[in-house]
Amino acid sequence: MSSTRPVRRRSARALAIASAVLASTALLTAPALAAAGPHPLYGHGTAAPAVFVQSDDPAGNTVVAYHRNADGTLTQAGVHPTGGLGGVLAGSAVDHLASEGSLVLDTRHHLLYAVNAGSDTVTVFAVSGDRLQRLQVISSGGAFPVGIAAHGDQVYVLNALDGGSVQGYVRLGDRLVLIPSWHRALGLDPTATPQFTHTPGQIGFSPDGGELIVTTKAAANSIDVFPLTDGGAPATRPTVTATPGAVPFGFAFDPSGRLQVTEAGPNAVATFTLGRHGTLTPVSQTATGQAATCWITATGTRLYASNAGSGSLSGFDTAGHSGLTALGNTATAAGTVDAAASADGRYLYVQTGALGTVDEFRVGPGGDLAPIGSITVPGAVGGEGIAAG
Repeated sequence: MSSTRPVRRRSARALAIASAVLASTALLTAPALAAAGPHPLYGHGTAAPAVFVQSDDPAGNTVVAYHRNADGTLTQAGVHPTGGLGGVLAGSAVDHLASEGSLVLDTRHHLLYAVNAGSDTVTVFAVSGDRLQRLQVISSGGAFPVGIAAHGDQVYVLNALDGGSVQGYVRLGDRLVLIPSWHRALGLDPTATPQFTHTPGQIGFSPDGGELIVTTKAAANSIDVFPLTDGGAPATRPTVTATPGAVPFGFAFDPSGRLQVTEAGPNAVATFTLGRHGTLTPVSQTATGQAATCWITATGTRLYASNAGSGSLSGFDTAGHSGLTALGNTATAAGTVDAAASADGRYLYVQTGALGTVDEFRVGPGGDLAPIGSITVPGAVGGEGIAAG
């Protein structure tokens, strides 16, 4: 990469932001944004250890805030309505959104983003430790949002229905501005059933923010990569890597920059390198030996894949130069779904959708997981979305 590229990228992005402000003045004053008033929490930092869990309740979505105690256990600190509704994909049981990354914590800017699948909106919260204040509710730019990705001043939302789509935003201070030209349809079959397996799984940025990645699960059995311009706009069409029968679901990048993707078809974690123009080169495929391997969380060199059908986590170490080293399986409550690691990597928190609980684990020096407790999240049976600071 040229040493001048970051400067050019920042300049181009600044121009894009300026254009967005001019083009979106009307949007900023529209009732649909439902921005909150003054927000004393914003800018006060996220120093206090906290974990946030989304209920995805169709009767009224909430984010439940928890204080993380010195021993890693959680204590409820507050329940915060998002101003929207949760949603349930047809055919789902323990995973109503059937996605990863529906709740995203931006620690640098002290913001938390939540999807409201039943309202086709996204909520922005200000964060101070384990306290939240709702700032904004904005259109997701599509139907049934299930995932969010944030990088610098860019935010993208993944919509699951009507064939799937991604919608881009610019963050201006503590608000999002929707950029109409940053909308891309995924072209999936909107009539394919069941919905929960035939909708996209996750959206995320590459480590340098130059690409946007989307998994399509059984809808297309592909990993789609949208190269981004220096101004942040996605390519008209993605670079598509076909993974026949793999059902690619969740993903994470390891410290070496390799893409680690859960494959619910063979119940495995597939490793790829990301090349120029969004091309993916397969490196290895490591089986979990479990059922419904769908979500994955990275902390340091360790990966933990959630197996919804087995009620377990599969641990791996990524320190090798090629394949993954298995660390063994750890039992959870039924319906293991999304998970999040504490910022210091010492604790792992796992949503279990059958009963709407979060299982708490201490991460040992060798990556082993020791259970330290479990909590029940109000209204969160089948819910997804967890973030940790």
